[in-house]
Formats: sequence, C-alpha cells, structure tokens
Amino acid sequence: MPPISSSENITVVARSPGLSRDSIEIAVTLPTYKRPEQLLATIESVMAQATARKFALVVMENDAERHAGADAAAPLFENGTVRGVLIIAHERGNCCAYNAGWSTALSEFPNLRYVQVIDDDEIARHDWLERMCAAAESLDADIVGGPQVPEFARPDSDHWRNHPVFSPPYGETGRVDALYSSGNLLVSKRVLDAMPRPFLDPLFNFMGGGDSDFLSRAATKGFNLGWCAEAVVVETIPDRRLENEWIRSRSLRNGVISTLVEKRKRAGSPFGSLRVAAKSLALLAASPLRATASLLRTGSMSAALYPVHVALGRILAEFGYANEQYRHAEKN
Repeated sequence: MPPISSSENITVVARSPGLSRDSIEIAVTLPTYKRPEQLLATIESVMAQATARKFALVVMENDAERHAGADAAAPLFENGTVRGVLIIAHERGNCCAYNAGWSTALSEFPNLRYVQVIDDDEIARHDWLERMCAAAESLDADIVGGPQVPEFARPDSDHWRNHPVFSPPYGETGRVDALYSSGNLLVSKRVLDAMPRPFLDPLFNFMGGGDSDFLSRAATKGFNLGWCAEAVVVETIPDRRLENEWIRSRSLRNGVISTLVEKRKRAGSPFGSLRVAAKSLALLAASPLRATASLLRTGSMSAALYPVHVALGRILAEFGYANEQYRHAEKN
C-alpha cells in the first residue's frame, strides 16, 4: 500500500478517484485501531446515509505498524465504493488520531461546513448525518452531540442500558450547556478555525477526555452547543465492558477527567484550584446519599456506586492519578 503523500505525522494511503474536493460540505471522520471488521461495518453505515448533502469520509488508521484497518478499507477507497480519504495517523493515541483527521478534512475540502465524528465500534442509522446537520441549523448550534445507544453482546444485558456509564446525558433535542463525548458529534468549521491546534490535547491520549476538554473550551469561547436525540449511532458493547473492574475503572476515569477539565476551565480565576478541590470533597461527602438514592431507584449496586467512584476519581486526580484505559485500546 504505497503512500500517495506524507507529512511528518500523516500519510495519505488512498483517495477516491475523481473525488470532487470543492463540492464536499461535510467530512465524516472515523478513527480506527485494530478493529478491521467493525471498521468495515461502520464505513458501510456511513456510506448508506440518506441525504442529498455532499459528504466524504476521512478514515484515520492509528496503528501505523500493522494498519489492519487501513489494509481492509483501502480497496473501497481505491475503487470508488467509498468517497473520501484514508490516512495513517502515525502518532499513537486517541487525540492524535482525531487531530490528524480534522486537519486532513480542513486541508482536503476547501468548502467544508461541518466535520462529523463516528467511532469504529459504532453503526450510524440511515438518517444520522441529515439529522445532525438539520439540528445544527435549526438550533443555531456550532457543535451538536447525539446518543450512542449501547448494543450488548449478551442478550441478558439490557438492564445495563440505563447505567450512567452507558446512558446518554440528554433525552431530548435542544440547546445544552455541555457536551462530553466525540463518539457522535458534529463540529462546524468555524469552531475548528477558531480553536488552537492541536484541537484535542495529547495529554488525554490514553485516558480519554480530550474530547470533553475540547468541548468545554469551545463552550467557554462562546460557541453554542446542541443535542439531537434522533441522530442515533449504535455502539457495540463487548462483554468485558460489563465486568465490575471495567465499570469501576471507567467511573474513576470519568471523575479524573471531570477534575482535569474543570481545573483548566477555572485556570487563572481566583482560588480556581481550591474551588475545584472543594467541589470534589463535597461530591465525595454527598456520594453515599446519592448512591443510596440510586440503589433504591434502580436496584443496581453498580449504578449506585457510580457517583462514589466518580467522586473518588476527582479526588485521586488531585494527587496525579491517571487511568489510561486507552493505553491498550484493543482491550478496552
């Protein structure tokens, strides 16, 4: 698979023949790492979108050594089945893959309006792209998030659907104050033009949370955030993510990210760090009551412990703890 072009950190390995770059208004960016079969299913769902809008796909392979995803997807780009660009993002890490994809989208498509994001363990419903764009326009939102609906491998796992780790933060379409995930996201070009590069801070490469940090900084800059409850992607949840150890680790990680993002938000404000630490202590003190209320409401001990673990994660972040669940992404 000889490269078409290469920079220090990005190699373009395939580009659709006859790709009309000037006509593309939406770039769907899709990072992948050691999931070639799932990648192909995600690509198929994106290319099956029911929309008249001109869009292209940018796939970012983040395994530069073995590049199984790129090998699987390259023929689809080369024979024109897929419209877009396939790249290798040589710097490992979640944030580096996103940064490579967004930079490529901006350089490849001069008339770009939006970048949309989907992950390689997700399947987009046929109206996903159209609904996200329509929501951005109707809500006058610069960034729009949508639900990642879990699909569990085990048939007896539906009770996990409402666990805080898997449930979406909002249930209705509208303007919102905060967004937390890039797994199902639309970002307008004017946001990317205004935000400093790299867009996502590599500090969060293997922990996750670079997206949450980016979204927090964008909101602080005054960009409007929205939520489209109808723009659904379905996320495959393997059995290992239902193990207590994984749930606990993800909950602690969410607490760590919460502290790090809030510290950045309050950087430079009077007593900013002290206010973050005080909030963490207050959440820890309140967590037993919140856990009890959750247990009575849901009957789930795992869901009940979530606020306890998040509060502990916030406290641990004050001492430099970092839970890098993405360090071995194939096991995540």
